[in-house]
Amino acid sequence: MQFQMLVDIPIPPKWKRLWDTWDLRTFIIISLSLQTFLIFVAPFRKRTKSYWIVMPLWSAYLLADATTNFAVGLISNSMGNPGEDAGKKNRDPVENTDLLAFWAPFLLVHLGGPDTITAFALEDNELWLRHLLGLLFQCVAAIYVFVQSLPDNRLWIPTTLMFATGIIKYAERTRSLYLASADRFKESMLTGPEAGPNYAKLMDEYVSKKKANLPTSIEMVDEPDQAAKSANKAKKGNLTELEVVQYGYMFYKKFRGLIVDTIFSRKERSLGRDFFLNRNAKDAFKVVEVELNFIYEVLFTKLLVVYGKYGAISRFFSLATVCAAIILFVMKSKTNFSDVDVTITYALLFGALGLDLTALFMLLISDWTIITLRESPDDEPVNSFKNKMITKFLKLRTEGTLKATKSNVNSKKDDKKKGVDPSKPSKEDDKPQPSKEDDKPQPSKEDDKQQPSKEDDKAKGVVPPPKLPRWYMLKRRWSETINTFNLINYCLHQRPEPWEKVFEKLGITGLLDGIFYVKPESFSTELRDFIFLELKLKSELADDLETAKEISSARGDWVLRVEEGWGDLLKYVAGVDYDQSLILWHIATELLYNQELRTDNKGDIKGKEISKLLSDYMLYLLIMQSSMMSAVAGIAQIRFRDTCEEAKRFFLDKTIVEPSDQSGNGKPQIPKEAGGKHIQACKEIYEVATEVPPVAIKGDRSKSLLFDGCILAKKLVEKEKDSKSDKWTIISKVWVELLCYAATHCRANMQAAQVSRGGELVTIVWLLMSHFGLGEQFQINEGQSRAILQVGK
Repeated sequence: MQFQMLVDIPIPPKWKRLWDTWDLRTFIIISLSLQTFLIFVAPFRKRTKSYWIVMPLWSAYLLADATTNFAVGLISNSMGNPGEDAGKKNRDPVENTDLLAFWAPFLLVHLGGPDTITAFALEDNELWLRHLLGLLFQCVAAIYVFVQSLPDNRLWIPTTLMFATGIIKYAERTRSLYLASADRFKESMLTGPEAGPNYAKLMDEYVSKKKANLPTSIEMVDEPDQAAKSANKAKKGNLTELEVVQYGYMFYKKFRGLIVDTIFSRKERSLGRDFFLNRNAKDAFKVVEVELNFIYEVLFTKLLVVYGKYGAISRFFSLATVCAAIILFVMKSKTNFSDVDVTITYALLFGALGLDLTALFMLLISDWTIITLRESPDDEPVNSFKNKMITKFLKLRTEGTLKATKSNVNSKKDDKKKGVDPSKPSKEDDKPQPSKEDDKPQPSKEDDKQQPSKEDDKAKGVVPPPKLPRWYMLKRRWSETINTFNLINYCLHQRPEPWEKVFEKLGITGLLDGIFYVKPESFSTELRDFIFLELKLKSELADDLETAKEISSARGDWVLRVEEGWGDLLKYVAGVDYDQSLILWHIATELLYNQELRTDNKGDIKGKEISKLLSDYMLYLLIMQSSMMSAVAGIAQIRFRDTCEEAKRFFLDKTIVEPSDQSGNGKPQIPKEAGGKHIQACKEIYEVATEVPPVAIKGDRSKSLLFDGCILAKKLVEKEKDSKSDKWTIISKVWVELLCYAATHCRANMQAAQVSRGGELVTIVWLLMSHFGLGEQFQINEGQSRAILQVGK
């Protein structure tokens, strides 16, 4: 009854008339605004992981098509019987019918979307058939609107021009989605069919020679091994900005099949391995970044369609038709046209022109234009005028990973004066230059107590990285940050229980965890160099494919076998599941790290910081990116929840945290002196007596690993006393192996999906390992032999 009363409430005529007058105009303006927002903001999603950019972009992407479709429906409804409609619904007079018909093609242009985004996620590419059907239906609707305005339409010529442009734009988007779909992308990787030697003809000749009693045999002759020659062609020394783009494109073309699990030959393995073994960490990462950018643009933008002869023709035609439509509309008489509608029409015309010019400008400064001008590094001499100009342009546009500061440049000059070889990587050349997210949350005073102060860092020889300008986000090729998630921090800072139940029912627990508990950290040069050197060392050892497979499948056991005195810890990596091993080493790393914050332990400071960073990053991947890690996650969620439950109970028993406030406001309960509480919590866990294994007491009912990680931490301290190696050196190398194992065992399509989400370190490592020849994607039998018929004595 109450609902019926609400339905029967009459809408005031004034409000209804206002809606009837402005509904279409409002949606037209919103549609144009969304297109403008998308073309400028979409490129940022490969450079940042910020929710403040990703969420509005996601909303705009979804709203753009819905708003445009709704506007097309309003126009069609208005054109059905304009005279009668105007009388019944207070619509505008019939004189504006020509403008309504003129607006319809602009909505087709908007449905085509900007060049900078066609798909928000990889799954959108699989919906290309739906977009094709949408193209047909929207074209029919636009034609219906146009026909209804005839024969008295004074704007039929510019309407026809914009109609052609709209169809081209929408068709480009549909084709981009089709080319980026999984099946079509995999099909494009296939080479031409190869029947091999003519078996029937060869056997006929063989039999005929045998019948003639001639000494005949069939022998296999090896083809010339081009892979062996590639080592001599691998470029030595540092790369210029132009060469970074050129080699990035070369490796993109050769290894893009990784996205669809293509098998590669030894020739391709040798090519990549020889090239990257001659690189330093800075150049290697920059080449891979460029490669990932090409993958991003092929999968999520129109660049694959708009580049080339047909793309150039469509761009020229689009600009020409928009300009012609503007000129024709300006010349036409505006008699009986509403001033507001004329203003909106001008906004649509000049908006379309501005969007086209912006898209053209973005194309001209993109890496694809550089490749069009100079695809191969061997086409012209390095010091040619064209190369110098392109290199200067690239330096103005982007510097790649971890841009060098003036001090770095000066240090290089000093090195030359001192006779130091600039081609060799040095610490001064690769000073840590982490990028900062504009919206990165600032640490609280309590959190600062957990971390060592800047004065302590300087005393220990750790130089804090200089700050980069905020506009640096416009230049970098990925976010240059890694997200971290800490188990102890998560257990100490729990949300109030009543709110937690509400969030679980709403299904937003994971979203809130990502906001409150995930912390972005800068990707430093120390971490970059350490990962690169470890991969390079493993690649040098992996001369044959069997060794390469063995090394790439290691998840901490390789380094424990190689390093003398650490073999007893193999049961914590090779003897357990991957997810169990990762949580164990995360707990052990966290306990030892916070234990040494209370002491003046010198040790391997660099290894300690790298271990801490990788530990939190890998737990973030395992828990917060479970879909990406599904191939190796196992029962990680169960183990993590049981471990957290035991940790919470332990902290309550030790009065480290108080019970949750039942009248809380939904935010995590952060206790006073959070940093000190964090260190205290780790200290209390570490000091628990662990003579008896936890499984002997708890059995198999609980999957908690809290005190198993504590046992591992104590064994690491014991082993360090009997070994020449520092425990942090071992821990950091174990974490690199755990990272590499995840990189090679994550699903390829999930790796590719990360390039549109700010990028992930694990994806870069995945490509680096492939280029270093580490992995199982290389086939042993290359098929480089051919059969010949030998006749003679």
